[in-house]
Amino acid sequence: MHPIIFFSKMDFSQSNLFGYIEDLQELTIIERPIRRSLKTPEEIERLTVDEELSDIERAVYLLSSGQDIQGTSVVANLPVLMRQNPAETLRRVLPKIREVLHVAGVEMQLTAAVSFLTILQEESVSIHTYSHSFLHIILQHLEHRDAGVSNAWLETLLAVIEALPKETVRHEILNPLVSKAQLSQTLQSRLVSCKIMGKLANKFEAHIIKREILPLVKSLCQDVEYEVRACMCRQLEHIAQGIGTELTKTVVLPELVELARDEGSSVRLAAFETLVNLLDMFDADDRSQTVLPLVKSFCEKSFKADESILLSLSFHLGKLCNGLYGIFTPEQHLRFLEFYKKLSTLGLQQENGHNDNQLQLQTLEQEKKYILVRKNCAYNFPAMIVFVDPKNFHLELYSIFFCLCHDPEVPVRYTMALSFYEVAKLLNSGVYTIHKELVTLLQDESLEVLDALVGHLPEILELMTNGGENNGSESKLLSIPDLIPALTTAEQRAATSLKWRTHEKLLQKYACLPHIISSDQIYYRFLHRMLTIILTNNVLPVQKAAARTLCVYLRYNRKQEQRHEVIQKLIEQLGQGKSYWNRLRFLDTCEFIMELFSKSFFCKYFFLPVLELTHDPVANVRMKLCYLLPKVKSTLKIPTDKHLLQQLELCIRKLLCQEKDKDVLTIVKRTVLELDRMEISVDAEQLEKEKQQNEGRSTNINDKFFEKKRRDSKTSSVLAKSITLAVPGSLSGTSAGKEDKKSKLVRSQSFSTQALHPKYSNIDKCPNKSSATGYTSSVSGIGKSSRLSYSDDSFRTHSTGNSGNAAFLSSSSSRNLFNSADQKNNGNKESQSRKMSIKNRKSNS
Repeated sequence: MHPIIFFSKMDFSQSNLFGYIEDLQELTIIERPIRRSLKTPEEIERLTVDEELSDIERAVYLLSSGQDIQGTSVVANLPVLMRQNPAETLRRVLPKIREVLHVAGVEMQLTAAVSFLTILQEESVSIHTYSHSFLHIILQHLEHRDAGVSNAWLETLLAVIEALPKETVRHEILNPLVSKAQLSQTLQSRLVSCKIMGKLANKFEAHIIKREILPLVKSLCQDVEYEVRACMCRQLEHIAQGIGTELTKTVVLPELVELARDEGSSVRLAAFETLVNLLDMFDADDRSQTVLPLVKSFCEKSFKADESILLSLSFHLGKLCNGLYGIFTPEQHLRFLEFYKKLSTLGLQQENGHNDNQLQLQTLEQEKKYILVRKNCAYNFPAMIVFVDPKNFHLELYSIFFCLCHDPEVPVRYTMALSFYEVAKLLNSGVYTIHKELVTLLQDESLEVLDALVGHLPEILELMTNGGENNGSESKLLSIPDLIPALTTAEQRAATSLKWRTHEKLLQKYACLPHIISSDQIYYRFLHRMLTIILTNNVLPVQKAAARTLCVYLRYNRKQEQRHEVIQKLIEQLGQGKSYWNRLRFLDTCEFIMELFSKSFFCKYFFLPVLELTHDPVANVRMKLCYLLPKVKSTLKIPTDKHLLQQLELCIRKLLCQEKDKDVLTIVKRTVLELDRMEISVDAEQLEKEKQQNEGRSTNINDKFFEKKRRDSKTSSVLAKSITLAVPGSLSGTSAGKEDKKSKLVRSQSFSTQALHPKYSNIDKCPNKSSATGYTSSVSGIGKSSRLSYSDDSFRTHSTGNSGNAAFLSSSSSRNLFNSADQKNNGNKESQSRKMSIKNRKSNS
């Protein structure tokens, strides 16, 4: 925008100009590899494939003459080809893949292993066909020189073994395994044999395992390579499960004892972990005479000569202590407890006041190891509570619990936060002893710790308030000192961070607070905060979580003044807010209100404010409202809410007639169809009351009507007699003719007025503004049951308001009126015939 200023800052002296040129040359050098990476026309021609080829033909072509990347693509697409055309794929594509894999690179090999496994899992072909076509290819590449490729094919084979029939496994896998496991075979071959034998142990019966597999197991446990011994040691757990308790005691346990004293640290580690996992299979004698001495030796060596086992020991210590609990003497029990305490503070002890020098001497690797040890101790803390008995928690373990909750490293505190709920459950009535640590973790500087604690926060708080001696509602707040400040601090820290998911989770869990603290505390410390979050936060999931929690608080608030204040703020600040975003959140809040509150509550306070948004200037608000209308209609009851139903129908009509946004109009039409299919619930009790009232009114009106008609008929007959006797013959004939015409006219008028009330006489003439949309008939009723009940109620209202028009009371009453009119007309005809006969007699005389 300001070129003069820009050029004034440029220095075009000779030295600087050469510097610019050098920079440009460097840029061209950087760009050269990019240009070289572009494909030449010859390469593009070589990579181009005829589009008219079928999938099978294209796959065969690419595997035969394509490049490696194209072949890899075909192998990756093999499961799709098997689903589409398995016969042709097996006949033409799979042989080509078998040829290519012999010289294929690592990427294609890994892709093939995954594709073969996918075909097995999808069951594209029968297991017999799979073993005939794919099994030999898998077995050929098990001993690939690349360890990653070998492991990938091995994982595929282990999955295939579970699906293959026993006889196929015996002939194709078990029999060749005898030669593959020999010492003369390669290291990779023997490692693969170890893992296969662990899988085969669960496939065959115990006597077959004892005769054909156990000799190979013993041989591999004594292999010259420590990798093979460690690998076979880890498979002993599967072997033991296959052969049962007796053979485990006589065959597997001696091998484990020997491997536990192996010179290789990885072998000893494998033996220790296998012993822990097999504890349940050993009886009390084996545990006390064999397992316990081994475990004690591991513990003694872990701090000195064998630090490699320290991590595993700290991880499995809880399982060990509880598994050997029955055979411990009091002295051994105390020794293992002290060992756990020592591990829990490893790296934090101050010895002889020289802690700083000690930390300087520790290497970074040692510090990381000690952190992991303390983290494992935090993981095992619930198991150690069981070990010492919850009654002894305060005396034996509280100090360690305090140290772990205040550990300087986040992973340790994070693990304690994860296990806090388990600790609270175990302590039961003694849970009050860890209130302070709960507050500490809520105020932790790391949001990861807070996120871990919040997962079970409602259950923890419920245990805190109900588990101890303070069970009364009045003493809720006294049971957890400083809880409310800690909760508010936690929410504020989550709100100011960038981790909105933690904030959302926290707000969702805070919905439990009405069961924990008093309504006033919620109102003054949390409810208004939720409203502020809805109004000011920029993250939609957080706003929705706050809205729902606010609705829960409102649901449990029994003070009408506070309720009305919150409802008023929701309507004014959200529903009538200046920002369309707030108005959208008002609709979200109304949806939660319909979920949590009664239908009558929503209709009383929120029905009309929601309908007001049909006039909203923003299309997105109107669109969201249209999606919500079916739920809004479901809150209505007839006849109680018929005036609200009228308002709903009016809003729909206005939307259909006046909506200009095509997207909103489309949704309106779709919503009208959905509303038309809905049925409104009927308030039977209220309907019966109104029916009884209207029936009483209609009976009184009918009685008055008939009485009036009877009096009118008597008066007319007397007048007719007096007139015929007084008037001469010629005049009487014309007057009788006129009377006859007049009576016919009056009769026709009475029928017309009885047939239709004047207010409804122009129904067909009303303007049909929405006829172009084709939805007028749907809007007029919005539901079958609503049409029937609504029309009955409207007619009933008009009939009671206008007593002279009793024909609209009911169909039966209108029929009675017509019958009475006919009877009256018939009476007039009879009187006229009598008059004519009298006149004739007079004239004759």
